[in-house]
Amino acid sequence: MFVPFTEIHDRARVWIYQAKRKFNSEEAKIISQALQAFTEGWLVHGSPMQASFDLRYDQFVILAADEQANAASGCSIDDSVRTLKKLGAELGIDFFDRSIVAFRKGEHVFTLGSSDLKEKLKEGIWNQDSLVFNNLVGTKGDLNHAWLVPAASTWLSRYLPRQTVVS
Repeated sequence: MFVPFTEIHDRARVWIYQAKRKFNSEEAKIISQALQAFTEGWLVHGSPMQASFDLRYDQFVILAADEQANAASGCSIDDSVRTLKKLGAELGIDFFDRSIVAFRKGEHVFTLGSSDLKEKLKEGIWNQDSLVFNNLVGTKGDLNHAWLVPAASTWLSRYLPRQTVVS
């Protein structure tokens, strides 16, 4: 059962799918139509799931499910994954490439492959204060404070130089 994203509860569970590049307007339209149909018919053991989606920065798909009434099961989550894989195959977009890291500078989103992180750090493309998308947030409410975080507070800190403690 589709619920507009602005109306789904902040406790709703979210799954974030990231693309390496921005969606063009036609792709965004196709993604929205497919996810509208999916969320309208998303079932958990035969019962409707209160669900929604949002496209952000023309590069992220956020799928949300309010599990207060029905908790998402393995099968229902698999259905959502199949939907995104099918969309990705149709549009030539890989929503499952976990080697890509997305950063935000102003309103611009840029991505780097994990194999390029050290080099791009040396070049000054990103640093400890660079905002990174944490696509592992758990709820819609987390999107407001834990989705976009400084690189130093993430796993990317392993690439940052150690601070020397001066006594």
